[in-house]
Amino acid sequence: MSSPSTFELAELRRCPSCERWGGARRLGADGVAIELDPANDRGRCNEGPWHGSLRGPRNACGQWKPWIEIAPAVEGR
Repeated sequence: MSSPSTFELAELRRCPSCERWGGARRLGADGVAIELDPANDRGRCNEGPWHGSLRGPRNACGQWKPWIEIAPAVEGR
């Protein structure tokens, strides 16, 4: 990923922080942010209510599941 944009964990329940989101992302070095590639910040919903559709970083739904990489941080809140 080049020049990632930061997506804060404070913005939970958005697609990039969901286990079902298929976009390119990585946990930031600080452990509290998700980094997205601004040139490619969309991903397909996998097995969720929007299955197969491209979802952007601000999209959300009622069937959000915490991404396995952030689950410990979410549980510790």
